[in-house]
Amino acid sequence: MSKGEATRETILDAAGELVRTVGFAGMSIGTLATSTRLSKSGLYAHFKSKETLQLEVLEHAKARFLHEVVIPAVAAPRGEPRVRAMFENKLRWNSQPGGCIFVAAASELDDQPGPARDRVVRDQRDWLDSLAQVFGTGITEGHFRADADPEQLAFELDGVMLSYHHCKRLLGDGTAESRARTAFESLLARARA
Repeated sequence: MSKGEATRETILDAAGELVRTVGFAGMSIGTLATSTRLSKSGLYAHFKSKETLQLEVLEHAKARFLHEVVIPAVAAPRGEPRVRAMFENKLRWNSQPGGCIFVAAASELDDQPGPARDRVVRDQRDWLDSLAQVFGTGITEGHFRADADPEQLAFELDGVMLSYHHCKRLLGDGTAESRARTAFESLLARARA
């Protein structure tokens, strides 16, 4: 990795941390320059506009998400073990400081048309499709009922994760993780063959 690529990675990591805690609105070139100890002009050299920076932050976060959540889960055995791996990895992702960048971005951008919102929508659809596909393999493997609806199961699991995120981050609920685990086990119990 070249020095320029390493600097860009550092900037995108710092920008992602800022978005998780203060949102895109709170992430200015100035705050990013301060957190990375780079000059504003140095940041402008990497990102020509705030919109470009937002899109690249989302792209960088998605690459990290795939590397930390999806790819390791897909390495687990098909069916329920893979669903469990997705849950555990996503729970760990949502537990990082500032929570899930995609939840933060979705909350902030849900009614703001533009390329960043479009990107968040596309990524959320990809996530739900991935969950549904993993649940579908559970049906194929005989771990879940043949009449189970993979899209409904994906919707409910995503709902558990959103609830966990809000209860932990917004409400400071120390029982959020145990409640998420209880909800997840209930979801699996209803889905089993």
